[in-house]
Amino acid sequence: METRGIEDMFDFRRFPKDAVILLLLLIYFPVGICLMLIRIFVGVHVFLVSCALPESFVRRFIVRVMCSVLGMHVRQRNPRSRDKNTKLFICNHVTEFDHNIINLLTACNTPQLEGSTGFMCWARGFMEVHSAFGHGAMGESLQRYCATEGTTPLLLFPEEDTTNGRAGLLKFSSWPFSLTESIQPVALRVTRPLISLSTPESSWLTELLWTFFVPCTVYFVSWLPPVSRQDGESTQEFANKVQEVLAGELGLVSTKITKADKAEHIKRKRHTVPQTSTNVTSGSIGLGFMVQSLGTDDRRIAKMAQQVKDVLPHVPLSVITKDLAKTNCVDTTITNLLENKEEAGFEATGTSTFGASRTSSYSSSSATPLKSAAKSFGKSPADRHLSLQERKEALYNFARRRYIEKHGLDEEDGH
Repeated sequence: METRGIEDMFDFRRFPKDAVILLLLLIYFPVGICLMLIRIFVGVHVFLVSCALPESFVRRFIVRVMCSVLGMHVRQRNPRSRDKNTKLFICNHVTEFDHNIINLLTACNTPQLEGSTGFMCWARGFMEVHSAFGHGAMGESLQRYCATEGTTPLLLFPEEDTTNGRAGLLKFSSWPFSLTESIQPVALRVTRPLISLSTPESSWLTELLWTFFVPCTVYFVSWLPPVSRQDGESTQEFANKVQEVLAGELGLVSTKITKADKAEHIKRKRHTVPQTSTNVTSGSIGLGFMVQSLGTDDRRIAKMAQQVKDVLPHVPLSVITKDLAKTNCVDTTITNLLENKEEAGFEATGTSTFGASRTSSYSSSSATPLKSAAKSFGKSPADRHLSLQERKEALYNFARRRYIEKHGLDEEDGH
């Protein structure tokens, strides 16, 4: 899969940088405030109408017209491609109201995976599913739901979080694709003038008010042909295939960036102090996702981070990059990471959990087995410290030997 910078996939600013658009927004602001107040009043009536009318084509048509007054316009392409036998729709995620928009076109249920429950869950149009036992138990419940005859199709967003819809798709989670053998992809594009569609850490209520503020938000829905799971195809392979189909339809790229990576990046941006252009920044590295626009120093750090990753594949790139920004040396970073892991394992159990867990995974790629676990727990602090130092040295030498073998270096080059 192709990767793209994490900064490109989300709008961290509500307002544009362009001075002309900012001037237009300033002129429009009083009109937008009045429009928002009127739409709040109309929105209450839309909610009451949707609650009073039973699920039917008439209800969806009336609510769709009223939503147009609220500034939420819906257009669809290939409506005849919608498969009436499909039990699961898979869609990319752009705004907090994507499920409401799709529900204006066809009856479907979207389970609430996290957040508010009870009345608020129902009022927002979600189907409440008790997921206290995680995705496994919830997946079994939804699988039984899909297998039941006469149930309304499910609408799921395997990205599990929103993007700006302009750069790429988050990596699809595999569990939704274990529910049925056949799914129908739904491609969603959203456009809006003057301001961004959404910003991270903004609540759904805030996004709703901004939706009422702007002149309009246009949703383009495209129904793609159903996709079936092939024999011997794993759920993750099925998920990747559907992700590629949607990315191709939308003109985006499929990335390996996950919801957790987005949350970590937001956390880092919140706590990172702006640095000079010669240092590594969160925008240029983006948690280790390499971007073509990186500067010379950033590309060098990224290359070194990948070299460390080859030696220590289980250490996150974000941790490696952070240490390289301080050390600027591959060998020193490898040593630091080995020492940190070793000390953590030693303090917890008195033996090297790092060495014990990695030996089996490395044994196939190295002719010399790594034996870093202590034979016995030292009786005195001095003995334990000596044992720790010996195992540190063994781990470092093993990691260094792996690095030299992988890159075809001579022993003298590794010094």
